[in-house]
Amino acid sequence: MTQKIYFIIVFIPIILYAVLGDQDVTDLCPTRKKNPIGHTCQKTCTKAQDCPRKRLKCLCDGECGMSCITPRSSCPWPVILENANTSLKQETWNFGDQMLVHCHPGYKMANGQEMAQSRCQGDKKWSVTAPCDVVSTCKDPPSIENGYFEKKGHLIEGAVIEYKCNAGYRLEGPVFTECLENKTWSNNAPICIKVYCPPPPEIKEGILVAVKKAEYEVSEVIYYMCKRNFLLDGSHSVTCMANGQWSDGPACRARCKVPVQRSQVIYRGQKVWVTEIEESLVHHSETVKFFCQNRTQACSYTAASQCFDGELQHPECYKEPTWVQYTFFPKNLVSEIPLCEEL
Repeated sequence: MTQKIYFIIVFIPIILYAVLGDQDVTDLCPTRKKNPIGHTCQKTCTKAQDCPRKRLKCLCDGECGMSCITPRSSCPWPVILENANTSLKQETWNFGDQMLVHCHPGYKMANGQEMAQSRCQGDKKWSVTAPCDVVSTCKDPPSIENGYFEKKGHLIEGAVIEYKCNAGYRLEGPVFTECLENKTWSNNAPICIKVYCPPPPEIKEGILVAVKKAEYEVSEVIYYMCKRNFLLDGSHSVTCMANGQWSDGPACRARCKVPVQRSQVIYRGQKVWVTEIEESLVHHSETVKFFCQNRTQACSYTAASQCFDGELQHPECYKEPTWVQYTFFPKNLVSEIPLCEEL
């Protein structure tokens, strides 16, 4: 009701001014108040001749009454108000234009309204509306053992709270709860249950360095070793994670037999006979270079092959020398003729 009365007193005279002229509006315009809140009054007048400059007109300026106003003066736009949205009733923000103030959900003005109108005044400011304050809040939701929730701002209607568990615990129950209109929460509080990992997995050709238990706590670390002649591939440790699973474990990789008998190869940067490599075995991930022949240029070149978990294949270009070639013509072996790049 108060808003309707204010509209009749303040806005109707402005509308009538456009229709009837300033003489008729003078009698309808409110009497000037002394120091109206949020309003700096301009020079008072009763007719246009009372205004000192031609561009000024004698217009009704709300609680300031009839005042000398610049009709095309404008107010600031856009306007940002706390806990509220603002919009224009028209496309302009000049003197006499109106702005709507809508409170956010869960907020209202002192008189219970959720919306009010503001008017562009003669002092180039918007008329003051009551602030939007919190009118409906929930109490803090229930706390949970070994967990917590994060609260940001007022717990107004529609506010959503997310529960989280401390490290080493998992959440069971609803993760979110919402503040309802009746100031209660939509869901019961969840619980946080301690997380454990089962015994870690065994790995082939590996040894688990740990005290054997039925379950392990989150963040607990255990270690692996490989048996003799096997290489650890990956991290030497695994960790019990918050989801009750172990982090990725390693593998124990086997050595590879170099698949030649009567040739030299390049191993660890050195040119050696296969018989010079201990047991003719190389470790997982090590690379061996084999000698191949370019028959057109009568020279040799190398091709590499890598050991992977017991498997090492010689390149297709490699040809194993015969016993006769190896025994009677060793200087003619592919590994002994000049490299192509040296020619």
